Amino acid sequence: MATRLFAAPSPHIHGGENTRRIMADVVLALLPALAVSIYVLGWRALLVTAISVVSCVAFEYLIARFLLKRRSTIGDLSAIVTGLLLAFNLPVGIPWWIVIIGALVAIGIGKMTFGGLGCNPFNPALTGRIFLLIAYPKQMIDWTTGVPDALSGSTLLESVKYAPETINNIDFLQMLGGHMNGSLGEIGSLALILGGLYLICRRVISWHIPVAVLGTMAIFAACVGATYGGAMIYEFPLFHILAGGALLGAIFMATDYSTSPMTHKGMIIFGVGIGLITMIIRLWGSYPEGMSFAIFIMNAATPLINKYCRPKRFGTK
Repeated sequence: MATRLFAAPSPHIHGGENTRRIMADVVLALLPALAVSIYVLGWRALLVTAISVVSCVAFEYLIARFLLKRRSTIGDLSAIVTGLLLAFNLPVGIPWWIVIIGALVAIGIGKMTFGGLGCNPFNPALTGRIFLLIAYPKQMIDWTTGVPDALSGSTLLESVKYAPETINNIDFLQMLGGHMNGSLGEIGSLALILGGLYLICRRVISWHIPVAVLGTMAIFAACVGATYGGAMIYEFPLFHILAGGALLGAIFMATDYSTSPMTHKGMIIFGVGIGLITMIIRLWGSYPEGMSFAIFIMNAATPLINKYCRPKRFGTK
């Protein structure tokens, strides 16, 4: 009897795990951060998340069934993960119709255009966020709508970018607990860390990319902080790790299977690149945050990294 061989795109899962189980673990890992955002920002955070998730699932179903004429893929839960991550990159006061547009871009352009899960070269949620940041910059950086008065105004990244001395007034324990302004996924630092540890323990992700990203950011920030003198050499690295989308990006977005390198050496190079680009944009770019752009740029470099960081063939020295 002839053997039938099937060629399938990455990720290639061997063993008892499958795509649905992995995506379910990612959803569980994101739930603590979602709970923190709802507690800090109110129930509108849940509304934005629900609109994003429902829109992503609906667009994936419609595109698969009526445009690509194939079986629906929403059962693998990847659309739910994309919806959660997209929502986590949005301010709580953003208009609902912009959320839907972001979901359409994330699924329609960032994912399904390339063939669906495993074929996309760029993280779909980041594709949606960057498009919205370019198309609707005012709404994407409006932190004054729909948030408590105590959190309205500029983010900590914006404040420290233009006045580094204000870092002396920051309570890092409050930052860790979520008492700071920003997008839904930027305020639950401790919850994101716990979610990341869960994914590492479950072997859904490895430590290489998150540690490389955050470690590079910390070293870079320490070198810059040393120029200010005093305690800044210690406070600056901690601040840049906890503020903005550093934890969300390093743990949940840079580790996307289809857009990150396959080898551990490649993952380290990939993470170092993200950390460097993020800090360069944060400190000297026109945007206070650079994580999304950094991951997007390194996603484009992933094929090149895979080419030069190939694992040794079995049996070779």
